[in-house]
Amino acid sequence: MTVEDSPDTATPARSRRGKPAGPGRQDWSSWPHYDGAAAGFRGYWYPVTWSSQITGKPLPFTVCGERITLIRDSGTAYALHNRCPHRGVPLSEGNQQFPGTVSCPYHGWTFDLPTGRLSAVITDGPGCRLTGKLGVRTYPVEERLGMVWVYIPIADEEPHPIDSQLPEELVGNAFVMGGRIEPRGGNWRFACENGFDEGHAKYLHRTALWRLFKPMPTWNITRIVPRGRWIFRVQDEVHWEAEYPGVGRWTNKRWWKMQPPKETFNIGNTGKADSVDPTIEAQDFPGFASLSMPGVLRIAYPKFIHYEFYVPVDENNHRYVGVMVNFTEGWDTLRFYAKYLGAIRWLFHGQFSGQDAWMVDVTDAPPEKLYRPDVSLTAWRNLSEEEYGKKLAAAGGASASASASEEKA
Repeated sequence: MTVEDSPDTATPARSRRGKPAGPGRQDWSSWPHYDGAAAGFRGYWYPVTWSSQITGKPLPFTVCGERITLIRDSGTAYALHNRCPHRGVPLSEGNQQFPGTVSCPYHGWTFDLPTGRLSAVITDGPGCRLTGKLGVRTYPVEERLGMVWVYIPIADEEPHPIDSQLPEELVGNAFVMGGRIEPRGGNWRFACENGFDEGHAKYLHRTALWRLFKPMPTWNITRIVPRGRWIFRVQDEVHWEAEYPGVGRWTNKRWWKMQPPKETFNIGNTGKADSVDPTIEAQDFPGFASLSMPGVLRIAYPKFIHYEFYVPVDENNHRYVGVMVNFTEGWDTLRFYAKYLGAIRWLFHGQFSGQDAWMVDVTDAPPEKLYRPDVSLTAWRNLSEEEYGKKLAAAGGASASASASEEKA
């Protein structure tokens, strides 16, 4: 596993300026659940960090506005609310004084890792009357894809199986992967919409070194196709250049780039491949870009699949989780690691993805004036609105905000 990660660091929040009314959509009231999810959708598993980063030393993270500390004991990772109920000191500043516990650094309030129950108060002696009567919230934890995942509940519901939330092809198939997890500025919804957005790659990424020798279309005719819990972008027409009346000709073609194909394609975004990896081909994806709740992007290329998980931190920050998967095993994994470390890590998960990070950080919507290719954005908002409405109904939705308020009190 190739990794790059760091615990959360403070990022100055940008205040939203007053905006005059104008043409276009002034708010997201058509999608009330989505509009209210600035800090993320609760009731889902979120990848927080690489498993290798979690040791016996607690580390602080924030997910969906929830302050969490992650710590490992006897090989198992645990997540607790990162606030001692005594004086509000972060438990991530503490350490393990006893097996299976974490102790606040201020007065030695000690909490059981599996249950969060107050097990001892070191500075009040063995007979402390608070022992067993107080505690901190714990969160379900699983480890998949070399990462620690935490479930953020709506109320007190049992979490759904994490495998039901993962891309189906990652459950039961052998693969090798490399990736990057990093804190980024900008709301998670902007990052998610950017990932599924049809138009930006053709223009924003035209200067990316990852695309130096590969042509990109100038514009497409695209439709959105739902399949199961995913929505897919399907390309019906691909245009490599165009004449814009009164302006001139524009093209992504260059003499040093590969010549684009004449036929339309839906695996990868630079042309039709001569062959496709058998595992990827077996998925029979209707389009190469797909998206599912709570913000999982899948970009299928002929030989690998790129995934992005957008993890909400708060209204102004998110964690970017990008992984590239090659469905191979044995000695072929060494070839992948060499390629990833030698090129992909800094070309794709570095400069290319950095262009997305730049745009997400400076996006400021609504208001917004959408155009034809933004059908991908509205389809995603519709999907999230429908799916989260069902989840709220199943979990007794109204208790979500009350639960969050109690936890922060």
